Amino acid sequence: MAGRATRRPDVSPQAKALEIDLRFEDDGAQIFPGALGPAACLSIEKAVADLPREVPGVRIGSAPALRGMLAVDGPIGRIAGSVLGPYARPVRAVLFDKTAARNWALGWHQDRTVVVEQRAAIDGFGPWTVKAGLIQVEPPFALLERMVTIRVHLDPVDATNAPLRIVPSSHRLGRLPETSIAHVVEERGERLCRANRGDVWLYATPIVHGSRAADPPRRRRVLQIDYAAEDLPAPLRWQGL
Repeated sequence: MAGRATRRPDVSPQAKALEIDLRFEDDGAQIFPGALGPAACLSIEKAVADLPREVPGVRIGSAPALRGMLAVDGPIGRIAGSVLGPYARPVRAVLFDKTAARNWALGWHQDRTVVVEQRAAIDGFGPWTVKAGLIQVEPPFALLERMVTIRVHLDPVDATNAPLRIVPSSHRLGRLPETSIAHVVEERGERLCRANRGDVWLYATPIVHGSRAADPPRRRRVLQIDYAAEDLPAPLRWQGL
């Protein structure tokens, strides 16, 4: 990867309880406290206000209002660019909006699919699925290892409000059989990725992760964006935003 995610913003008093000791280089996860100010958070809320709310995760096929922030020179994209370099670009976005009425849990897993414009027969790509009208495919795992994932927090997330749970350094283990993931969690342990409004978490896309339901149930909105810095083999093309 072209860059190093080592530069960190000043830590506010509110951030001192967060997992600020995690480093992307070693752990595959790193928080950027206060990366987005109130105005930026409001802009994101307006951009996603009309998305459906009846499903756990809404995959965003187009987001022109977000492009400036997600671009590599924007406040969100530059965090991805600190690892992937100047060619980093958003290739998938999902809004997760947990509420008292939609309060789900997510078991331990690795993210293994990407979104493309159209299906094509390419060695190493498959199986194929369609979700929310978007074409998804499982690529060679090495491609996922060259990607990063950003999570933008629009609500405070403490230990009871469904923080993402990650297994540090698990992104270095390659594609794990589902039957072995529980053993990896037991062996390596987990960390809770708590956050304040406006905080941004950076992850290695293949990291083992999951989350519990919020207890007590309450709102927890997260905008998740996958970034890549390379083209797919022709004729495949990233769906993008």
